[in-house]
Amino acid sequence: MSLGDDREGQTRTRLPDAGGDVYGGARRGGRSSSRSMITVVGVVVLLIAAIAFANRGGDGSGVSAGDENKPDASSTAATGTRPVKGKSAGIPGGYAHDEQGAQSAAANYATVLGSDGMFNASRRHDIVQTIAAPSAASRLQSGFDEDYSADLLKRIGLNDDGSAPTGKTFVSRTLPAGTKVTSFSADTATVEVWCNGLFGLAGDASTNPVTSSWFTVTMKLSWSGGDWKVSESSQKTGPTPVTGDNPVSGSEEISKAVQEFGGFTYAR
Repeated sequence: MSLGDDREGQTRTRLPDAGGDVYGGARRGGRSSSRSMITVVGVVVLLIAAIAFANRGGDGSGVSAGDENKPDASSTAATGTRPVKGKSAGIPGGYAHDEQGAQSAAANYATVLGSDGMFNASRRHDIVQTIAAPSAASRLQSGFDEDYSADLLKRIGLNDDGSAPTGKTFVSRTLPAGTKVTSFSADTATVEVWCNGLFGLAGDASTNPVTSSWFTVTMKLSWSGGDWKVSESSQKTGPTPVTGDNPVSGSEEISKAVQEFGGFTYAR
């Protein structure tokens, strides 16, 4: 599922082109034994690195707080700092009033705006009212209601309430891969979130199978009511990596994965 930028100040839905049923189709053949050797070597290297990391020692007396815990602007490593204080309407909230808090907020808001909950009117209204800045809530909600119309649900193959038809599983997930602050002040922040998206209907004879896409969401946030809130959101395609050699999974495996694997609260 990708988040569109067709209208300034809100996120729009873009659908992949409907195609044939790719489930149960031909899978890519295996590579030569050299691929297996490369995989084994890679595992050994990762294991050695993990052991080295575990043995890095230290007496545990280092400083535990302060500016030294704040990542450099160019850092892409996670800090492990607790991202939020709680949740509201099931959405993580209570972010720190700093750049790291703004990045955590943007990542989690991109996730919920790209979720299947946006296809149900009641849940969509809860999402928007929870994450939107008061000055932008009405505008964002009316725009989303227009985007997620009954005609859209019908074209996707969903029921009127946004649920999947019997025998199929609807998948709409946004998975942040990283964040970057492009501007920051005491009360406003602009954050880019690089994302991978999953979208489609898993099930026999599905004409809209689950596909993946890469895109970057830009969020303008404002500090309101003691938390970061969304005032505008837009999107552009990419950066997109080269597709790997993984064989395509069947619809049953995809449906099971969606049901069994929960999401995360993202932190910068």
